[in-house]
Amino acid sequence: MLSETKSYGLLIDGQEIFTDDLLPVKDKYTGDTVALISQARQEDVEAAVASAKRALNKPLSPYSRAQILMKASTIIKSRREELASLIAKEAGKPLKDALVEVSRAMETFRLSAEEATRITGEMVPVEAYPGSENRLAFTIRVPRGLICAITPFNFPLNLLCHKVAPALAAGNAVIAKPASVTPLSALMVGKILEEAGLPAGWYSLIVGPGSTVGEWLLDDPAINYYTFTGSYEIGKRIQERAGLRKTTLELGSNSATIIHKDADLEKAAPLCARMAFANAGQVCISVQRLLVHRDVYQAFASALVKHTKALVVGNPKDPATDVGPMISTKEADRVMAWIKEAVEGGAQLLHGGTREANLIEPTILADVNSEMKVWCQEIFGPVVTVVPYDHIEEAIEKTNDSEYGLQAGIFTSSIDIALTCAKRLHVGGVIINDTSAHRTDSMPYGGVKNSGTGREGPKYAVQEMTESKVILFNHQVL
Repeated sequence: MLSETKSYGLLIDGQEIFTDDLLPVKDKYTGDTVALISQARQEDVEAAVASAKRALNKPLSPYSRAQILMKASTIIKSRREELASLIAKEAGKPLKDALVEVSRAMETFRLSAEEATRITGEMVPVEAYPGSENRLAFTIRVPRGLICAITPFNFPLNLLCHKVAPALAAGNAVIAKPASVTPLSALMVGKILEEAGLPAGWYSLIVGPGSTVGEWLLDDPAINYYTFTGSYEIGKRIQERAGLRKTTLELGSNSATIIHKDADLEKAAPLCARMAFANAGQVCISVQRLLVHRDVYQAFASALVKHTKALVVGNPKDPATDVGPMISTKEADRVMAWIKEAVEGGAQLLHGGTREANLIEPTILADVNSEMKVWCQEIFGPVVTVVPYDHIEEAIEKTNDSEYGLQAGIFTSSIDIALTCAKRLHVGGVIINDTSAHRTDSMPYGGVKNSGTGREGPKYAVQEMTESKVILFNHQVL
């Protein structure tokens, strides 16, 4: 486990590399410095790329990759409490949620280990074409090569694992660049992989700002693939700089959940309250927009307020805490400004709207309009908006009236309503009788429109991180 206030280096070619430029890693609740980590220089990026290229010259067999990933999963399981404590400090995530994240990371590695043994191509029936009777063809899937994984602060362990584990499963080398405010989880992943037997060069850790380190990574033509989770603006920049190189981009959202008139409110209200404010709303698929049928609007709104009031806001290291701090003062300031702007524009504050340091009271807003930032943009904070609708067509239209399209939820007891929403909601995933914020790590995950391109989930990520190659034999029939 990492020691507090100790200095840590980058991970390059199996070595810990220290630089003079040290970045303090803060406890997001107390503001105390818990560790220092080196920031990369351009020569460090170049060294990481060179190390990865050397590793790729000695490919690991699918069996070896699977064994390493499975052992890493076992190590993560054995250090669950330690890793969760680290996440609670560096990300400000409530300990109960951090423990869930560690368990999910363990599963992500396990699923990836299994996928390492399932990579396969297909037969191509070329002999069915005139003149090709003596030919035999099939495809194989081959690694893309060197993958750059750029990860956010909100799930510093599991979202990294969703990029690194499938990349290794597919036979690629990885350079990880975590968010500068939460680099320690990525450092631990590197140490765990080394302990699990991953040879030098297959995983490198590079830390530093996107304006320098990120640009150096984008500059290097040896990197074949970029997988990124973060804002639309940065994702667009990566796509522009990557050119013809492959990318997977998991970007923002202002996810909606529909509460139809036949919904089970006793199930829907507590789930919506929990998932609107989990991790202080700093979740890509957080419940931000609630569309509630007018027949049950008052009953649902009252229940939502009731369950929200029951949430415990405070120190993320306290096992009882449900809602911890925002990641930074800057982000807390922005969220409070958006709430103030909405209220001044006519929105009704049903609950919350107050702040203590970087802790923002879970906030529920009604009477919002489609021009308010709290509705049409991604707030990424502990704020949910509630609006009524009269017909399901209206709810679908309002859900789709967004530049984003990651996931949406629908609570209903009608199979016809559920299937109508499944077909007509323009999002990457429709979650029925649960909120937009539900994700199982084995499922395909990704969005449409400005929510990004490509899909995560180990099985689907392995497909993204490999290329199809056709092999054709021209043989003589004896």
